[in-house]
Amino acid sequence: MSDHIQPDGSAGPAEHEHGALGDAEYAEFMELAAEEGFDVEDIEGAIEAAGHGPLPVLAVVGRPNVGKSTLVNRIIGRREAVVEDKPGVTRDRVTYEAEWAGRRFKLVDTGGWEQDVLGIDASVAAQAEYAIEAADAVVFVVDAKVGATDTDEAVVRLLRKAGKPVVLCANKVDGMSGEADASYLWALGLGEPHPVSALHGRGTGDMLDAVLEALPEAPAQTFGTAIGGPRRIALIGRPNVGKSSLLNKVANEDRVVVNEVAGTTRDPVDELIELGGVTWKFVDTAGIRKRVHLQQGADYYASLRTAAAVEKAEVAVILIDASETISIQDQRIVTMAVEAGRAIVLAFNKWDTLDEERRYYLEREIETELAQVAWAPRVNVSARTGRHMEKLVPAIETALEGWEARVPTGRLNAFLGELVAAHPHPVRGGKQPRILFGTQAGTKPPRFVLFSSGFIEHGYRRFVERRLREEFTFEGTPIHISVRVREKRGRKK
Repeated sequence: MSDHIQPDGSAGPAEHEHGALGDAEYAEFMELAAEEGFDVEDIEGAIEAAGHGPLPVLAVVGRPNVGKSTLVNRIIGRREAVVEDKPGVTRDRVTYEAEWAGRRFKLVDTGGWEQDVLGIDASVAAQAEYAIEAADAVVFVVDAKVGATDTDEAVVRLLRKAGKPVVLCANKVDGMSGEADASYLWALGLGEPHPVSALHGRGTGDMLDAVLEALPEAPAQTFGTAIGGPRRIALIGRPNVGKSSLLNKVANEDRVVVNEVAGTTRDPVDELIELGGVTWKFVDTAGIRKRVHLQQGADYYASLRTAAAVEKAEVAVILIDASETISIQDQRIVTMAVEAGRAIVLAFNKWDTLDEERRYYLEREIETELAQVAWAPRVNVSARTGRHMEKLVPAIETALEGWEARVPTGRLNAFLGELVAAHPHPVRGGKQPRILFGTQAGTKPPRFVLFSSGFIEHGYRRFVERRLREEFTFEGTPIHISVRVREKRGRKK
């Protein structure tokens, strides 16, 4: 059986057709599915949905208070992006997954910069550049009632410079008179303005149809494209945790400016570094300098840029300051890396400064605050002294191995059969749902799709994931498990 992985680490043609399944394995699996009473189309759809590679990224940009977050909520179909009549509202998450006309894509909400003493143009430029850099296409939102402002013109210049496909959204158009206002936006030179009311949903369907034409089917892979090319590692963590110091230490020279002021690094710095006899590409993603009046905006820029760097990376090395209590911000960064589906290594920096008491409490904090990534390799390092730096490469290699691991369908189903027999799902409402069979639909990270006779509770899914890790040693990688329930009808003979 072939896993259809090319020497460069990219997926072969068969992975596009059948997820990670080879032709023979796929045919055998479909026969099993038919015996259990599943439709062929249902099975194919489940494998395709679970086995997708990277999704195209759509950035929503525009000046404050034009309705970006309202539009984002409209597109994703739920109220997740914070909407407040004030520019600069900080959000915990900046990336969402959306679907339109059967196509899925990632949506980056760039609402939230502040108007500050540096001038609105500077703020807009900083905000838009980070978002546009990470995007495959852009929705540029303009308030049709106000018309194009100088700030809008500044964003247009950025968009032209970036060369990304742009869909112009003329928001706050609630009727025919508003459409006349929208027509004036042809003057921006970005093509047809799409009149939309994000608040009421008017015109969003036509705009999204235009978005699908602008978005590529899948973004270009930013890693593994050259045979033997360097693997990409994103160094992420909250400001002043020692990311730049660590990069300098592994490089054995001062490649990046290090300053005690949190957030000295302004742009991600890609560095080719030889470590453990292997060349790696490290991306330093430290936040920008914090000024009191810019604090919210600065945090937001940093999170946007970190999200973009994680998307380009294969491994996220998450630095945590061991001398301080694990914070909510640390947990958010961990969640960002997990949701991006990257291999993960936890590096606890400043280990040389810890006394026995702090080590005891840190272990308790790790058990409670970082329980969601208990599977991630952990290294205790000191960027200042170089302590345990030699352990970083083995941890990264372990995480990559788990990230790319593939379980043959036959072996997986033998495991599932034994698991279900020994630990059946609890009876609910007089019925006992059962996992019938499953397959691994993709890698990077491992993605499994299970087919069942009824709804599988979240707790049981977590149990299955835990046992999968124990059996197949998926260390250092998130695992995605989706469950497809058989329609209620008689079993086919």
